[in-house]
Amino acid sequence: MGGPEPTPSGSQAERSREARGRLLPVARRALPERTCVGCRRRAPASELLRIVAVGDEAGFSLRPDPARRLPGRGANMHPDPACFAQAVRRRAFGRALRLAGVPDDGTLAEYLTRQPPRPVVRPGVAASKVGRPT
Repeated sequence: MGGPEPTPSGSQAERSREARGRLLPVARRALPERTCVGCRRRAPASELLRIVAVGDEAGFSLRPDPARRLPGRGANMHPDPACFAQAVRRRAFGRALRLAGVPDDGTLAEYLTRQPPRPVVRPGVAASKVGRPT
């Protein structure tokens, strides 16, 4: 009548394992997305190169920030010479970084020409493992 409720059979560990099977899977967090100032396509921030403007006596110069740690406002761009050329032609760096005038892009252009081309990652297509050490 007013006694304690009967406990289900089994240890607490067994009951806990049963409860885990009923839990919903944890949703994965979305990756931060940014827009490339050259081609204007959205991509995960990890695929884009961050660009910052550094002030000096001659004005502003564009510097790559691959570690994404430099202070100040940043613009994002695919590390691709075609996107760089489009951004320069459209004068997108000045607008994205909120600068008056046209910044010097020599350092950035040199950085992009020294970088080896990065493989294009397409969602749903697995990368080839041929030639990789195990």
